[in-house]
Amino acid sequence: MEILSQIWSFLGLLTVLQNVLPTQLLSVLHSCYESIQDFFSPYSYFEIPEFNGYCGVDVNDLYRHVNLYLNSINSSSTCPRLTLSRSKSSKSISYTLAPNHTVNDTFRGHHLSWTHQVDNVQDSVEEKRSFTLKLPKRQRLELLTPYLEHITARAEEFERVSRERRLFTNNGHGSYESGWSSVPFRHPSTFETLALEPELKTQLMDDLTAFSEGKEFYHKIGRAWKRGYLLYGPPGSGKSSLIAAMANFLCYDVYDLELSKVSDNSELRALLIQTTNRSIIVIEDIDCSINLTGDRMTKTRNNHSMHKKNRHVIGDNAENNGRVTLSGLLNFTDGLWSCCGEEKVIVFTTNHKDNVDPALVRCGRMDMHVSLGTCGMHAFKVLVKNYLGLDSHALFDVVESCIRSGGTLTPAHIGEILLRNRRDADVAVKSVLAAMQVKIIGADMDATEGGHEYDDMARTPESIGRRLMESPDNWPEGSPEKKKKKDGSTWEKNVKFLVRLRSLTKSDSGRRGV
Repeated sequence: MEILSQIWSFLGLLTVLQNVLPTQLLSVLHSCYESIQDFFSPYSYFEIPEFNGYCGVDVNDLYRHVNLYLNSINSSSTCPRLTLSRSKSSKSISYTLAPNHTVNDTFRGHHLSWTHQVDNVQDSVEEKRSFTLKLPKRQRLELLTPYLEHITARAEEFERVSRERRLFTNNGHGSYESGWSSVPFRHPSTFETLALEPELKTQLMDDLTAFSEGKEFYHKIGRAWKRGYLLYGPPGSGKSSLIAAMANFLCYDVYDLELSKVSDNSELRALLIQTTNRSIIVIEDIDCSINLTGDRMTKTRNNHSMHKKNRHVIGDNAENNGRVTLSGLLNFTDGLWSCCGEEKVIVFTTNHKDNVDPALVRCGRMDMHVSLGTCGMHAFKVLVKNYLGLDSHALFDVVESCIRSGGTLTPAHIGEILLRNRRDADVAVKSVLAAMQVKIIGADMDATEGGHEYDDMARTPESIGRRLMESPDNWPEGSPEKKKKKDGSTWEKNVKFLVRLRSLTKSDSGRRGV
């Protein structure tokens, strides 16, 4: 009790001195005490305030990085008290170190700690926040700089992965401060769910990874840190799904550029400047957006006419017509303006690669050309796994035979059939098989001529079976099968092949009691 009374007396004396002594003198005494403590302490302390300077306006970026870093290392395992938060637009929970609490960390075998200091400002409702770093004094010179660089890199990566991604589209006002409008980007497509052959999928993922990690390499070779991809293939081959999977894989924003809304080359450059780093800029159906190839042909004819008639030709300068030109788009993808910002991916899509001007797709602009077409066997199995939850099926061998015989379908076509019949896996697989068989004999399942009864034949396996078992002489006049019969030996081979497939399917159904 005597010791406690002495402690209380000492604390009371300190309170009296604090009220009696001038503030300046108390500040000096406090500084002397901290200096003595630092001299004998084996640790060094570094304070990182929330704002730079004394005005509280300039945000300290290092403070934000430390906050993100402590969130990324899951401080809940080492700190007993955390502040949890979640924004309306995010599904993830953010961890923040509670005021005046400490969390431990390790770096290069040394123990470090962070303390979140929160002090109330006198005569104000505001708070003064800062992080205090404690590390061994003897190793502070060799630890401080690399540790802060480690924190910055880890924080930027965590922010890139955890932040909400956006889908932007140009609103027709690119010359103003903001020419883009955006919505949250929540497309579920991933490389795991894409119906692609494994070799192409691996090649794309490796290329994207090398690009995202190639900052120092691109700077060393003197190239702008950007990458171009040309995706081409028939409608329904998965070009848009691949773009979404690329965005989710890299955690990038997506800018969907509608060229028909861009008035001229100046607005196109303004839109490029307004895009952010770590983004994918997409121009879909590049061959249909504007007549770029026609620009070059028209200009060539005008120049030839000018030399012959020795006069200027109206319309030779497409810029005066107030529209985007091929030259402007080339500068957008590979000119001096293309280096505005870093870590950008430019994607062109087209249904017909031959219709795109060769200058747009040369190496350096479109670095990787990706051909997307109909589904192979591996892609078909991926779709069956996604839609039906099946890893195998007894009719897979029959489907593979159809694929080898030319009955391949696009991912969108197969996906629609599986979606429509997803409640019964056997019916779904047989319906896909029926559509493949129809393609082999030349019938189009979705766009038949005149809406005859063979429109239904393409939609159910039972009807395709009935048609194959019927005599060709009984087929309706004008049907695709009747027309194909006139082609001779090729038609006969296809029919014989389909009859064999029908027998395989029937025997398999009998074995399983279907």
